[in-house]
Amino acid sequence: MTSFARSDRSLLAEWWRTVDKLMLASLFLLMGVGLLVSLAAGPAASERIGFSDPYHFVYRQAFFMACAAILLVGTSILTPPWARRVAGIVFFLGFLLMAYILLFGHEAKGAQRWIRIAGTTFQPSEIVKPALVLIIGWLLAQREHFPNAPWTLVAFILYAATMGLLLLQPDVGQSALLTAGFLAAFFVSGISLSWVFGLGAGFVALGGSLFTFFPHVRHRVNSFINPSEYDTYQIDTAREAIERGGLMGAGMGEGQIKHDLPDAHTDFIYSVIGEEFGLFVCVALIILFAVITVRGVLTASRHPDPYPRAAAVGLFTLFGIQAAINISVNIALIPNKGMTLPFISSGGSSLLGSALTLGFALALTRRRPEISMRRFIP
Repeated sequence: MTSFARSDRSLLAEWWRTVDKLMLASLFLLMGVGLLVSLAAGPAASERIGFSDPYHFVYRQAFFMACAAILLVGTSILTPPWARRVAGIVFFLGFLLMAYILLFGHEAKGAQRWIRIAGTTFQPSEIVKPALVLIIGWLLAQREHFPNAPWTLVAFILYAATMGLLLLQPDVGQSALLTAGFLAAFFVSGISLSWVFGLGAGFVALGGSLFTFFPHVRHRVNSFINPSEYDTYQIDTAREAIERGGLMGAGMGEGQIKHDLPDAHTDFIYSVIGEEFGLFVCVALIILFAVITVRGVLTASRHPDPYPRAAAVGLFTLFGIQAAINISVNIALIPNKGMTLPFISSGGSSLLGSALTLGFALALTRRRPEISMRRFIP
């Protein structure tokens, strides 16, 4: 792939010459870590749930990781206009599926967020988030070309409608992530003071309403503030697992947390890493997430076109904030959010959502966004 001739104007050659190769290598490194960790946590999860094959989650992770890699590369090949079109289709279909699951979706742990497909579950909100953030970035950029149209209002309506479906599931964690991406895109595109004050007041009211009307939100906040008065077994066990790992870890397969917590292979995978691989690997993982996020945001913020600039900053923010939330929960810095670690935690929907997020972001930050897909379509 690295030996394309300069005269080669094929789609793949143009992609390879313009994509951020360091970013791409970092993402594939994350995927490799995810596969390695699935070998450590997967067998225990299979035994705990009752699968006869101890490598059920390992095979599942490998399959979805391959799908995620194809999706990541495939979307990164798109040009900004085509990324917008694909995001529009993904958002429309995902939005319909989110409405559908409120009536006919699979319910688990008091939430109705999934659709059962071929013996597995799919969470539509994972692909709706990046698609909506990209669309919002494009809508906000149109203010420079057509200043008299209500682009900001349309963007806010799409965000509010999606938030409404998320909160009806309910899924406060995904709502917080979507809000982070939405605000990042708004900030980069230039937001008026009236919108700043309006959104600020709205989010304060929303936070109060979530605390008042959602018992699980109130419980998690209260248990974080007053841990002695509530059951904080999950958080305490996760933190203790990282402490037991020390600097070098107990060794792959030697950890205990994966046997004690039902979500050790998903929400608390970082604690499994800490216990089995140690502090050095935990810090290295944080650095890797930080490099991807900061490099992406800086690259996107320098883009001359307002659409890729706002959308890509929002997408990289989605990725970075999700990683930060998961790690912060595992080390007891914030209340439990039930958030996966991108490309590391087990879960097909999470892997595909992360791949779509970074695939779109890479497509928007390529060095030659002017290449037209029309050249490659008969």
